[in-house]
Amino acid sequence: MADFHSLTPADLTPAQWHPFLVGAVAPRPVAFASTIDAEGRVNLSPYSFFNAFSSNPPILVFSPANRVRDNTQKHTLQNVREVPEVVINICDYALVEQMSLASTEYGKGVNEFTKAGLTELASEQVRPPRVAEAPAAFECVVEQIIELGQNNGAGNLIICRVVRAHFRADILLPDATGIDPFKLDAVARLGGDWYCRASGSSLFEVPKPNRHIGIGIDQLPAHLRTSDVLTGNELGRLANIERDALPTPTQIAEYQTEPMVAYLLNKHRNNTLELMQQLLHLGRQLLAEGRLVEAWKVLLMLE
Repeated sequence: MADFHSLTPADLTPAQWHPFLVGAVAPRPVAFASTIDAEGRVNLSPYSFFNAFSSNPPILVFSPANRVRDNTQKHTLQNVREVPEVVINICDYALVEQMSLASTEYGKGVNEFTKAGLTELASEQVRPPRVAEAPAAFECVVEQIIELGQNNGAGNLIICRVVRAHFRADILLPDATGIDPFKLDAVARLGGDWYCRASGSSLFEVPKPNRHIGIGIDQLPAHLRTSDVLTGNELGRLANIERDALPTPTQIAEYQTEPMVAYLLNKHRNNTLELMQQLLHLGRQLLAEGRLVEAWKVLLMLE
């Protein structure tokens, strides 16, 4: 059993608690929010207390928290109270340093587009401009602002309804039915000065269980369920198979003629323990390659 460092938020100051919260609840997408005040002055600032909460109606929510340092409120919050509209721009890796620069606490009325060297692009249905360099942008009307408290660090939920969205053509899937994650090159916020980049080998797929009813880990054969080699991820992938997709004894026997399996069976025919280890290794390799049914055929040979 792992050791844990347990905390009660009420026992800590906001400054002490904050790094634990944002360090563990990560990575978080960033709302690069552009707003205007009643005088038409533009503000641009990033917020990592942000996510999508509904697709119909299309709702995004972000939270400019009261400053932990002195309990003052952000210009973004002041602006949406005066003009209840916002553009939530999405940041990619190419934009991350300029986005971070825009988080500087410039004085009221200072345009962070200018400070960060970004281009204002007129929105189509709301008054604040969007960031021309952003790969995606959501024009929103502010439906509601919910104060979560009046103390240092208290959040202010800005509930936004998307009325118009813009996606750069080069990040779309070939059939334009969605976003290609490899082309988006998204970034997300961690704790402290840290970010992460969703690209290359850091992207991976996990088949959604809601496409079918997997058998569940509790239904795995005992030699797999209690294995001290198979990881929780591997058990989860094995358990995400429908019962009627499990290989039959005949199919398992037929798979023994596959070149690699036949080679292992022949090479280690006089060493059962080594054979079991090699078959387990092959099953895990097939599982890592996404060849679920073939992995099952090999791992069931271990019974």
